[in-house]
Amino acid sequence: MKDQDYSVTITVQTSPQEAFKAINKVKLWWTENLEGGSQKLNDQFTVQFGEVHVSTQKVVEMIPDQRVVWLVTESALNFVEDKGEWTGTKISFDIFQEDGKTKVRFTHSGLNPAIDCYEACSNAWGQYIQQSLKQLIDTGKGQPTAKED
Repeated sequence: MKDQDYSVTITVQTSPQEAFKAINKVKLWWTENLEGGSQKLNDQFTVQFGEVHVSTQKVVEMIPDQRVVWLVTESALNFVEDKGEWTGTKISFDIFQEDGKTKVRFTHSGLNPAIDCYEACSNAWGQYIQQSLKQLIDTGKGQPTAKED
């Protein structure tokens, strides 16, 4: 169980195409504190949550309407001993149809119970994916962390 990566699947009310579009609009569901691009292969973007978390992701795989993968190239998690815990991990979104419904499986490979931030980070991801991203896909309005001045 120690090597179990964090993963959660949501069922959404739209097509795989709409889910794919929403996932790539990171500012609308994760955080408005984003610099860079997240819309196409090889785009890089940095997110910041105050002094607590800064990370840079690179879009390393993009299959329209099916899959998006980010590689975390840099991270600074200031609430754990190993501030670079996320560096080298991968964040993926797999979009598929099951029983006539569109599903999105989110997986953060490398985020597992063996690392310090697992509890806090998996709880945060749970809220962002199961609430904010799901709402963005279903209603067009997510609940990202607001822009900091």
